Amino acid sequence: MDATVVAKGRVEVRGGTLKVSRGQANKQSLEVGPETQVIGRNEACDLVLDDRKVSAVHMELVATERGVRVRDLGSRNGTFIGDTRVGEVYLMKPTSLTVGESLLEFSPTTPEQVDIPEVAQFGPLVGVSQGMRGVFERCRKAAPTDLTVLILGETGCGKELVAQAIHQASSRANKPFVVVDCGAIPPSLAESALFGHERGSFTGAVDKRISPFVEADGGTIFLDELGELPVDVQPKLLRALAEQRIKAVGSNNYRPVNVRVIAATRRDLVREVNAGTFRSDLYFRVAQLRIELPPLRERLEDIPALVRKMITDLGDPSANDRVTTDSLERLMRHDWPGNVRELRNVIAVALAFGKEGPIDLAQHLAPLVSASESTPTRGRTFQDAKREVLARFEREYFTALYAECSGNVSEIGRRAAMERAHVRGYLRRHGIGDPKKSSEP
Repeated sequence: MDATVVAKGRVEVRGGTLKVSRGQANKQSLEVGPETQVIGRNEACDLVLDDRKVSAVHMELVATERGVRVRDLGSRNGTFIGDTRVGEVYLMKPTSLTVGESLLEFSPTTPEQVDIPEVAQFGPLVGVSQGMRGVFERCRKAAPTDLTVLILGETGCGKELVAQAIHQASSRANKPFVVVDCGAIPPSLAESALFGHERGSFTGAVDKRISPFVEADGGTIFLDELGELPVDVQPKLLRALAEQRIKAVGSNNYRPVNVRVIAATRRDLVREVNAGTFRSDLYFRVAQLRIELPPLRERLEDIPALVRKMITDLGDPSANDRVTTDSLERLMRHDWPGNVRELRNVIAVALAFGKEGPIDLAQHLAPLVSASESTPTRGRTFQDAKREVLARFEREYFTALYAECSGNVSEIGRRAAMERAHVRGYLRRHGIGDPKKSSEP
């Protein structure tokens, strides 16, 4: 599933050169272009400074349309321009930067024309915004390689979908795609969950557990929410990635595995590195290629295409003709705190309730955005108003999940992170689905 390239556009980016004028480094200058360059003390950085006051991963620079963006990455001692400590700035003229005891001189270069493919689709992903076209291009470049990929983005941005798209566009497409949710693993069981265990290797290990790395052999393993992985397990994961072999808990033997690793997180892992909660060597090992997903509020022009794709995916493509223009316009004024996942839930609810006639998608945003518009204070106590809004949210949330999961209570429970008994309780309470199925043990 290669990306579909419609046409090529061009964008002008403003880069520059960074020179080390005071201090020791692995090289004296660094060219800053449209690929992000990282500066720090860690040997995997693009510019390595031998300065004990510089953080392992200190700052990053990248050429943009607005100039070179300099972003401090949560460094301990900061990044300074003169006496001013900066978090994120854009440079368009000669500037001196101080990091630790090192002095870096920035000089802008002539603006460069860079090709930006206008990609309409990459596998199941759609979007026309410049941000998503850039994502599609990075996915297209990543797919045929075995580089580890780190996907960054807010909750609900579709990180797993991006990982699946890369897998499906790779030579491993016919092999397994195995998901490991690091955020759902109890810390005490993290090593076993990643590498498996032998029967009797610890209290409660009544059966042998196969590692997901073994299950994914020949294919791709997707480590979701990697930032949640306990620090004591991180060096073991690093070793497994570097050596392409694993050892189950309780075993004395290593087993070779052939997997491509894609990871994702909503956390700022670089800041976690500087805070000491994530290993810098593991970060650089999983971030051979980084893909940053923009939140939906920054790419509102993608909403019409996303709506068409999601309605088709939910099995009712003819419903696209019934979506009102006014509804789409209102969707594009929403700030989408739940990102693409929120949009999909809104659409699923609308299709479940709108079997015929015009479909007003935006009316189903009400539980999230219009509590104040409906003046809930009028004649009601706080608890009564809260109960009403909560009940409406519950009904629409579980109606959407029921539609997405075709009524499969186990799958609804997995997505909602709930026990099946609790899911059935919500379905019965709001009259969703078949009452007989909801009451089954």
